[in-house]
Amino acid sequence: MQPRAPKLLEDIRSAADFVRVETQGLTLQEFQHNRVLRQAVERNFEIIGEAMRRLEKDDPDTAARITDYRRIIAFRNVLIHGYDIIDPAIVWGAITDDLAPLLRDVETLLGTLD
Repeated sequence: MQPRAPKLLEDIRSAADFVRVETQGLTLQEFQHNRVLRQAVERNFEIIGEAMRRLEKDDPDTAARITDYRRIIAFRNVLIHGYDIIDPAIVWGAITDDLAPLLRDVETLLGTLD
């Protein structure tokens, strides 16, 4: 693993954990009606995607060990450049379907450092 990779993985874990904690127990409808939470979640997905983009550039072998890492980067690009077409249901899908596997992969990689 390249020297910068652990910091990037920790950034991903921190942002993903924030999303997990702040949305735990909520419904899609509650998420849709809470603008501050939606924007905070979107910002943390942007951080995840940017850290993943940097990880891919600095350490492509480590990035490749994260499920769907290219899709994570693409999601970041949509959030940043397509802010006006963001569907909260799609963001919610990322929360409910993609967050747990991402956290598992990142925690596994960070666990190899111990």
